[in-house]
Formats: sequence, structure tokens, C-alpha cells
Amino acid sequence: MRKKEKQKNVVITVCLAFLFLSCQSLFADQANNETARTAAENWLALVDGEKYAASWQDAAAYFKSAVSEDQWTQAMTAFRRPLGKVLSRTLASQNYTRTLPGAPDGEYVVIQYRTSFERKADSIETVTPMLDTDGVWRVSGYYIK
Repeated sequence: MRKKEKQKNVVITVCLAFLFLSCQSLFADQANNETARTAAENWLALVDGEKYAASWQDAAAYFKSAVSEDQWTQAMTAFRRPLGKVLSRTLASQNYTRTLPGAPDGEYVVIQYRTSFERKADSIETVTPMLDTDGVWRVSGYYIK
């Protein structure tokens, strides 16, 4: 093989390797997003059903270290229950990240839903699942705006 052909083959091999790694990362992020969204939606079903203690039990270790089960149940009873039942909830955005302000580095997916409640027609729910220490996606944060 001539020198130019060898150089061309090396360039092609490097480009293919880069493409493969990029696609692999894209598929991993997509799988993380889907798994995290499923965890968030299962968790939201508990909150929607006013099973606040169960939602605390199903939350990430980081979440549980920040708020006790009693504090969580009281907060949800005071702030979430008055909104009423969910009339609609649609995915607005979903972003994978390894860093969040005020939280330890890890794997997170910040998910926002446009949600309509019985007594709050237009709101944004932010649910943040994280990859927990046991390798399972669990909710580490919840906020209604």
C-alpha cells in the first residue's frame, strides 16, 4: 500500500471510531432519558394518588437525606393536595446532566411537564430523577411553578 492510501485508511478508521463512540453515547443518553422518565412518571403516579409516604419511600437516597418522611408528607398535604387532581400533563423538556446547583455530581435528568390541575390551570412541574447509588433511577427533586 502506498503512503497516501495508508494515511487515508487511518483517517477513515479514526473517523469511524469517533462516529461509533458518538452514536454509542447518544443511545446511552436516550436510554437514560427514557428510564429516568419512566421512574419520574411512576413516582408522579404516587404523588397524584396522594400516596405521599410511598413517594418518599420510592425517592432517591439524596432526597431522603434532605427531607424526612413526615416533612415530605406534611409539605405535600399543604402544597400539592390543594391543587386538586391532574387534568393533563405533557412533557415539555428533558435534559440529561451530570451537575446541578447545590447537588452532588452524578447522573440526573431534569424533566419538565406542563401540567393542568383542577385548581391551577397552568403550571410547570419539574421532576429530577437521578441514578441512585444502587444503579436505579429515582426521583431526587420535585418542584411546581
